[in-house]
Amino acid sequence: MATKQTHATLAMTTIDCADPKAEGEFWAAALGWELVAAEESYALVADGERRLGFGKVEGWRAPGWPNTSGTKQFHLDLAVEDPEAAVEHFVSLGAMRPDHQPGEGWVVLLDPAGHPFCLTRAENWQGR
Repeated sequence: MATKQTHATLAMTTIDCADPKAEGEFWAAALGWELVAAEESYALVADGERRLGFGKVEGWRAPGWPNTSGTKQFHLDLAVEDPEAAVEHFVSLGAMRPDHQPGEGWVVLLDPAGHPFCLTRAENWQGR
């Protein structure tokens, strides 16, 4: 008798926000993915294999950066060929570059809703 597989496959990551449509539009443009759904309460971007969702939460507030209170909980790390060119592109899409930066090798940006995310050189991820 075959044993059943017990591990799970991550199908999607969903991020809370106040304006799912605006978040979906930003992340679709930033990642070069398709905006699959964009409604008042939910948005979805995908590239065929990976999915990123955005769900509306009434009264949602941005976690702030830097975040010493632990309300950030997670952030996205994005690998790019040229971090400074990527910063310029993301800012043109509506991201903000906060004054506080953690140090060499990473650039922290805030998406239009205030979620922090990091850009780093793609070569830093090779072999990991």
